[in-house]
Amino acid sequence: MTLHCEQVPYPRLAEEFGTPLYVYSQSALTEAFENYQTAFAALSPLVCYAVKANGNLSIIKHFASLGSGFDIVSGGELARVLAAGGDAAKTIFSGVGKSEAEIEFALHAGVKCFNMESIPEIDRIQKVAERLGKTAFVSLRVNPDVDAKTHPYISTGLKANKFGIAYADALEAYRHAARQSHLKIVGIDCHIGSQLTDLSPLVEACERILILVDQLADEGIVLEHLDLGGGVGIVYQDETVPDLGAYAQAVQKLIGTRRLKLILEPGRSLVGNAGSLLTRVEFVKHGEEKNFVMVDAAMNDLMRPALYDAYHHIEAVAPKNIPPLTANIVGPICETGDFLGKDRTLACEEGDLLVIRSTGAYGASMASNYNARNRAAEVLVDGSEYRLIRRRETLEQQMANEMAVCNIPSVFRRPAPYLRILHENHRYHPTRRQTFRTPSLWRRARLLHGNLPRRMV
Repeated sequence: MTLHCEQVPYPRLAEEFGTPLYVYSQSALTEAFENYQTAFAALSPLVCYAVKANGNLSIIKHFASLGSGFDIVSGGELARVLAAGGDAAKTIFSGVGKSEAEIEFALHAGVKCFNMESIPEIDRIQKVAERLGKTAFVSLRVNPDVDAKTHPYISTGLKANKFGIAYADALEAYRHAARQSHLKIVGIDCHIGSQLTDLSPLVEACERILILVDQLADEGIVLEHLDLGGGVGIVYQDETVPDLGAYAQAVQKLIGTRRLKLILEPGRSLVGNAGSLLTRVEFVKHGEEKNFVMVDAAMNDLMRPALYDAYHHIEAVAPKNIPPLTANIVGPICETGDFLGKDRTLACEEGDLLVIRSTGAYGASMASNYNARNRAAEVLVDGSEYRLIRRRETLEQQMANEMAVCNIPSVFRRPAPYLRILHENHRYHPTRRQTFRTPSLWRRARLLHGNLPRRMV
């Protein structure tokens, strides 16, 4: 039986838009968001989607339509939220290295809160806010020194990590922030890591943060919100992930009678399992010690296996009655680390479609042009309907910024046959255009990030 995304067969999408191709299920996005709303209903949380997981404008727009807030870590992500119709007043600005330009942009936009992560950042936000004559609403990201029991690259809550203010230094940091004339302290934040599969570190972090909340209240610094970040894991292989209902009950019990608005910042758990990456087999190669299935997707499309040695389930889109083969699934990039799966048993041959599961988070958002490869197209499926939400990048787009300043004649004005051939295997046919209303603040984003388009389409 041929595999589908919702009611749409994958081969139809590959035929229309080419491969590699990211495919997202809108119903899965909605279900994941509503799971948080239902589990934490008694606490009426503000769920802020972590844009870094997948910053596609149509995905941001969909979450905004569900009432989501947003967690951002750059001025570029704020520009995306605004372009897609998100509410700045429901947006949390996190991140360890905010520039003065980003802070100014966020203050003009009216973000809900800055999560500050160091004394120098406190001073910088104060300086910018004072210069602009504005008040910055702030919280401090406190590092609770809790082991998230996850991959070391995505563990963020230990003493050795670059994130947050050390637990032992948090009280003095709050005192310092409270002395600033243009800062208003409104909350406290923590985020101990990503892809957490055990509930206990999340609960322990909450316990430690609430101790600080009470100590601050004793000093007259009364907080309005508790931001527990994100980090809840998803199933990639055979993981047992935290039960949101149990997590919500534990948090509700710990908060008790404290008058704190709860903020959550999920990313991976909202989009991860909603996305898949379609790829086509180029060759099946029999090696001396290993067999290889070479596909047209690569580490530039999906970095997680190479970066984290991460597992993604891979299967054939249409089963075939041929002998299965145990092989590494690899891309065409000139790196031994360019693999998408190791020692997988599949029945496939040249020209077959494979689907790589659970790629909705940190897939397209981490893509690159390594080996001068174009970034993949993206499609959103809603029942039996679907639409292109990101066109496949072209070689001309890749080179445009270099050709513009190097006085190199464009080879694309009259493209040679070999350039046209490069695009034939990656066809796309734009469906109806989705236009986003752009707020007046877009001009500030243009100043921050260069010559951005006057509107996003």
